[in-house]
Amino acid sequence: MLNLTQLSVLAAVARHGSVTEAAHELHYSQPSVSHHLSRLEAATGVKLIQRVGRGIRLTPEGQLLANRAAEILGRVDAASNELAAQVGLQSGRVRLAANASALSTIVPKAAAALAHQYPGIELSLTDHHPVESLQLLRHGEIDVALVFQYANAPAERDEFRLVHLGDDPIHLISQQPDDSLANRRDAAWIGGCTRCEAELLAVCQRAGFTPTIGSHSDDIIVVQALVAAGLGVALLPGLALQAHRRTDVHTTELKGLHRQIHAATYGDPPDPPAVAAVVEALSAAY
Repeated sequence: MLNLTQLSVLAAVARHGSVTEAAHELHYSQPSVSHHLSRLEAATGVKLIQRVGRGIRLTPEGQLLANRAAEILGRVDAASNELAAQVGLQSGRVRLAANASALSTIVPKAAAALAHQYPGIELSLTDHHPVESLQLLRHGEIDVALVFQYANAPAERDEFRLVHLGDDPIHLISQQPDDSLANRRDAAWIGGCTRCEAELLAVCQRAGFTPTIGSHSDDIIVVQALVAAGLGVALLPGLALQAHRRTDVHTTELKGLHRQIHAATYGDPPDPPAVAAVVEALSAAY
């Protein structure tokens, strides 16, 4: 019979790749961690840990169980938060992940409104890109993921429930005024995150050329600084420009291009009251 203590030990060993470090994180003795691992191997009937020199590594079966353990432990933590929230909105903790531009614009407005209306709700924030945020959401490590998706990109998996907050326009960022992508076919381009760079390639290819990407950064301050220095041109969304806008670069909104902003939750509906309140505040803040 598996138990949460054994699963938490295995998950900690998987995170650190070390019994000693896992023991330190969990405030257990090293023999205690080894004992729990042995009991877990006995319960599952498979070998989960291999000795490699002075270290250890997980077997394929151990890695599989460790991945599931992280998800199970995350969902248990989420369930505890949901139960606390179900009692009422007087208290509760909601964990939200979003990328930098959303954390700089939408989220502070929503957080201020939420604090005024529901002062008992504790909102915990972390900076992650959409792919990472959705993985954290799936594993129960956060409760809400604020993500963006470009119009022609594949839809998110059905397991996530999305609330469309609005559309975020895309802008061409250049050193000199220019409203034509085609005129920039020979320019050096600055790529961003995986989703943003894929959209840059698609947009330029629809305009009849493949961009030459000479630099990479998903930091909106760095991107605009590189453009201002004449090191390339870039695409940035409106929220990024709301968060930070240099006066020595030119921005041109590209008509018909935008990305969709969604608040994503996970699990069977309805959302817990505190989570629903956060999503509602995000919708109002956009």
